[in-house]
Amino acid sequence: QVQLVESGGGLVQPGGSLRLSCAVSGTDFSIVAMAWYRQAPGKERGLVALISSDGRVNYADAVKGRFTISRDNDKNTVYLQMNSLKPEDTAVYYCSQGRWQRSLYFADSWGQGTQVTVSS
Repeated sequence: QVQLVESGGGLVQPGGSLRLSCAVSGTDFSIVAMAWYRQAPGKERGLVALISSDGRVNYADAVKGRFTISRDNDKNTVYLQMNSLKPEDTAVYYCSQGRWQRSLYFADSWGQGTQVTVSS
């Protein structure tokens, strides 16, 4: 059974930084694609960033230049470094494991989510 456990969320002031982590177990981490999604109150869950098994990345336009996704295959962990945070980045952030085929990502498993709040 695949398990994904997020950590690193919290309250941060505008302009600040946070790093989210997602520890994965129950799968061959090195061959799967990973993604971060987020869901703000009253809004649909949306893709934030993707990373393939070989390190290709893709970002939502709203976070390009501010967020960086990375992975450590030795630690079975994916990260999301978030800089220059804005109030509109406030959301529950979810880690996902899945398949990235051509331009489409298919999520197979989800974490429980971690809250990120950007406020002064």
